[in-house]
Amino acid sequence: MGATIETPAGTAQAMVLNMGPQHPSTHGVLRVALELDGETVIRAEPDIGYLHTGIEKTCEAKTYMQAITLTDRMDYLCPLSNNLGYCLAVEKLLGLEIPKRAQYVRVLLTELTRIASHLVWLGTHAIDLGAMSVFLYCFREREEVMKIFEMMAGQRMMTSYFRIGGLALEPPSGWLERVTEFVESFPSHLEEYETLLTENRIWKMRTIGVGVISPQDAVAWGISGPALRAAGVDYDVRKYFPYSGYDEFEFDVPTRKESDCYARYLVRLEEMRQSLRIVKQAMAKVPADGPIRAEAPGIIPPQREKMKTEMEALIYHFKIFTEGFSPAPGQVYQRIESPRGELGCYVVSDGSPKPFRVKFRAPSFVNLQALPLLCEGRLVADVVACIGTLDIVLGEIDR
Repeated sequence: MGATIETPAGTAQAMVLNMGPQHPSTHGVLRVALELDGETVIRAEPDIGYLHTGIEKTCEAKTYMQAITLTDRMDYLCPLSNNLGYCLAVEKLLGLEIPKRAQYVRVLLTELTRIASHLVWLGTHAIDLGAMSVFLYCFREREEVMKIFEMMAGQRMMTSYFRIGGLALEPPSGWLERVTEFVESFPSHLEEYETLLTENRIWKMRTIGVGVISPQDAVAWGISGPALRAAGVDYDVRKYFPYSGYDEFEFDVPTRKESDCYARYLVRLEEMRQSLRIVKQAMAKVPADGPIRAEAPGIIPPQREKMKTEMEALIYHFKIFTEGFSPAPGQVYQRIESPRGELGCYVVSDGSPKPFRVKFRAPSFVNLQALPLLCEGRLVADVVACIGTLDIVLGEIDR
């Protein structure tokens, strides 16, 4: 639908065009009100709220443990990252120390999640701009990561595998061999994507010089993640505020200075390589055996063997799953580096078994603010490229 704005003399001056809300090209139910002069964007105004789920408020009606399943459905392309941010916040509230084995498994799976998320981004961004083959290849590799998640947790996407205090289940036998197969095959596929796109004339014409934002504006608007690093700002939560033992891993933070769609494409490609590097280190660090959950009776469910043989463990199990646990009154904020940028989790306890407040700093929500700066002065066709290059997920925005 569109409306033509006319001058008093009756000549057409501008047209207001509704782009969306439909899922293809807007990457979710996003509506963008475009004011156009011919095909040139004069003004772009994102309009959100069509997918509002009330996840944060629903968390406040659940026990701390029950709320984990809700975080899976927020940014549904990196559910394990959401699990991790929330679990770390509650663990900070409780003062829990997580076993090293659980920490390394968390890092390994979170980096696989980053790769899977970037693959969805690359495939959908490519098909937005007309490159269909890359879409099929990216989902081929993502499927292998999904199989690993299914092997670990019994679920492909909404795994809820990270739990407060550690992991939900003991990693199954043969899981490291499956990860090794992926790690060995993936670099050649990355090269395949680059062969198809990096020097492709059409790809470069559609992305170079499109969606440029200055480093100063990127910082001022709160952009984080690959979009910020493509503007030359070397900021990664894993380096500046290490969590889950990330300070024990060696990896580089890729940056570019061009700050256009092409630069953001190159940054995410290199991020996949760095994630693969972290996965290899985590595989070498994970002990063959050891605890996967912190020892905290009354907070962390006991092992199933103990529950069946010890009365005290059975009582703890019953109370945890019927009543929950009650952290001391207080408030915490925990940040992590999700595939889309800085994901923050703010949790307030009033001493009851349910959180008094749960609030997320969603990188998709903050990054979307900058869309008008990327689009204004560009053609309508470039709006699709600008939306795709931000890598937004509406489930995270409308939470």
